[in-house]
Amino acid sequence: MTARRSAGARAGKRRNKLKIRTDDHVKVTAGKDRGKTGKVLRVEPTRERLFVEGLNMVKRAVRPQVNQSSSTLPGTEGQLGGVIEREGPIHISNVILLDAKGNPTRVRIERKSGSRVRIAKSTGAELD
Repeated sequence: MTARRSAGARAGKRRNKLKIRTDDHVKVTAGKDRGKTGKVLRVEPTRERLFVEGLNMVKRAVRPQVNQSSSTLPGTEGQLGGVIEREGPIHISNVILLDAKGNPTRVRIERKSGSRVRIAKSTGAELD
């Protein structure tokens, strides 16, 4: 049995920087939450996944926590246990970024004075 490698660690594959960041607004293009929009809570570049507020909700069974700091799941500190709902990961290819007006757009990267700037392809406006 071979060891499972992360998306960025595959032989000969160079990991690209993601064009979607935390606090961006995105629209889901595929899956059970298709068509819904939300704010990005967290991005995991090595897994190429992100967590969107209120979307892809999954249920997890949690044991009662004796010590508040010993919780392994975020947001479960001091809970009695039971079933909790939290956001699950969505693959980066299943979402599209929304511009300031709420229209879906692809992103291109330009260099301005030595720094990367994200530009909306549909309108040409800066996203940062």
